[in-house]
Amino acid sequence: MLIVYNLNIYDSTCNSFVYVFCIGVAGCCAKTTIAPLDRVKILLQAHNPHYKNLGVFATLRAVPQKEGYLGLYKGNGAMMVRIFPYGAIQFMAFDQYKKLLSKKLGISGHVHRLMAGSMAGITAVICTYPLDVIRVRLAFQVKGHHRYTGIIHAFQTIYKSEGGVSGFYRGLMPTVIGMAPYSGFSFFTFGTLKSLGLAHAPTLLGRPSSDNPEVLVLKTHINLLCGGIAGAIAQTISYPLDVARRRMQLGSVLPDSKKCLTLSSTLKHVYTTYGVKKGLYRGLSLNYIRCIPSQAVAFTTYEFMKQTLYLN
Repeated sequence: MLIVYNLNIYDSTCNSFVYVFCIGVAGCCAKTTIAPLDRVKILLQAHNPHYKNLGVFATLRAVPQKEGYLGLYKGNGAMMVRIFPYGAIQFMAFDQYKKLLSKKLGISGHVHRLMAGSMAGITAVICTYPLDVIRVRLAFQVKGHHRYTGIIHAFQTIYKSEGGVSGFYRGLMPTVIGMAPYSGFSFFTFGTLKSLGLAHAPTLLGRPSSDNPEVLVLKTHINLLCGGIAGAIAQTISYPLDVARRRMQLGSVLPDSKKCLTLSSTLKHVYTTYGVKKGLYRGLSLNYIRCIPSQAVAFTTYEFMKQTLYLN
């Protein structure tokens, strides 16, 4: 297991469960806040025919008009179910991988932070991937053209009509390939900015840790800024793979699904049909809007919970 508890120490075990719970709650709040942006991003990435020729803000206006304001939150239920295990696995796996790389393999510094971040992201994605597929399928539906009535019906339908368990792992390859640079550069950039800030401007950017006054940590607003920058850089690098992932996840829902069976064929199809700006990077500006605050809140909550619950 990636998460190892000391069963002989009650307080340690209790703190670990509280930590996981708080991370999950924080993730749910953050994802619900940006859920409308998430749905619009999915509609744009896969060129939904009902919103095909609209831009970001036009789609944000059109969805409530066509589907009501709750239409902006389609697929959010599956995301709420997914976010607890995903957030817990990713952040706790990150700490475990860091320890493994530094203590067992002797790898330290920026390299072990980059490797641990990539490994943690991949682990979390693989464990929760079926729920991500369900979320995307539900979010892509438009009122009056429903294929799935809910999470359970979507599970049943995909399982019966798309090859059983394998149907839930369409697009896993671009997800894993994309997660490595995304998660890796997120943790790498955040950790590097944090180290540089505390090393060169400790008085301006740092404050004493709540559990150990002799240790400096970044101030909350600096944490937010560093987390936002980390998210933006990681998203820019991995975004075309995210577009390919969404199209492959949608599978038979898309009319051109036969051209999106593999990662290479999907990227080629999107590029030749829509180009770079309107294809491989369609919705990137929206992704900055949704990703930066999401990443910032995630990293800030992570650091805060570590200090509050004495899990450093």
